Amino acid sequence: MAKRRKRGSGSVRLRKDGRWEDRAVTGYDDKGLPKTRNVLAKTKSECVQKLKDLTASIGKPEPAAKPGMTLGQWLDHWYHSCKKPNLRPNTQMSYEQRIYNYIIPALGDTPLDKLTQNDLQQFYTDLKQNGRIKNVGHYGSGLSDQTVRGCHTTLRSALEMAVSKKLIARNPADGCRLPPAKPREMQVLTPEEVQRLLIQAREDSCYELLLLEIATGLRRGELLALQWDDLNFKTGTLRVERQVHRAKGELIISQPKTKAANRTIILPAPLLGVIKEYRQQVHSCWMFPSPRKDDLPLDPASVRKRLTTILERAGCKHIRFHDLRHPYVKYKAKNFLNFFAVPEPIVNCNYNPILVC
Repeated sequence: MAKRRKRGSGSVRLRKDGRWEDRAVTGYDDKGLPKTRNVLAKTKSECVQKLKDLTASIGKPEPAAKPGMTLGQWLDHWYHSCKKPNLRPNTQMSYEQRIYNYIIPALGDTPLDKLTQNDLQQFYTDLKQNGRIKNVGHYGSGLSDQTVRGCHTTLRSALEMAVSKKLIARNPADGCRLPPAKPREMQVLTPEEVQRLLIQAREDSCYELLLLEIATGLRRGELLALQWDDLNFKTGTLRVERQVHRAKGELIISQPKTKAANRTIILPAPLLGVIKEYRQQVHSCWMFPSPRKDDLPLDPASVRKRLTTILERAGCKHIRFHDLRHPYVKYKAKNFLNFFAVPEPIVNCNYNPILVC
């Protein structure tokens, strides 16, 4: 009785020409059928060794796509197994919104190996026209160009890995036409508007926060994550080494994204004096604590809403909190310390100014 060969050792046999032949599965084609390669040798042992060398150089073949695997199933596996472990909480929320709110509801049932470029192109068009789920009355029914491009980026990355795993032959996201990448125009406050903003901020108990933001150009998350130990009142140096953001209903304190974001800033003497006086009013380790809990920093969302209210009351144009960083860059060469001085009455303005400092 012939000895049974070990499973996975190939299919070695003696050919009619006297040579030994062996073959093994090295991969799978577009339909999921196995692809094989063979080796030839004069002796059986040499043939077996050649096959071992071949399989070692190729590596373990990737499994074929499961029959009927849908795009939704692949996206879910790709996100949780390959992408999510390396993402920050805020970035996870962005991916989950694209995958589970937009892509899977529209294309999730499409078989992975049947997805075409036309399917994706129509999907992007639908998103642009009627893709919005919330706040339709305020923003309209279509999604922004940035969101559409974000969905494409997620799909292209997931499908590229499907190609590398030999689940599909090519990436259908390649070559899709996308909305143009238009950078969002930044709104800039004039010096007079900055003055009115700071005057109103003092009335609304937000003066020190906005003053420090305009003077330093910190990101909102960096500003709200400042602690008193980060500031040296003797030297005026302020360390920036953490950030705060909200993810899945919770405030998260984390390290900045890059090493360059960990930096030290020197505060101007007038600003340092304002912060020193403000220090006497705060009984928390956080420079800008939550009004509800002293052991927590301010919520970034609440600061955004407060800025909107202050801008309206001060008669200033609507800007994002991020736009407050721009005056720091634009006016730092123009005696920026004037913003800390006592404001002079504004001519031709119905707003009644008060002393800032």
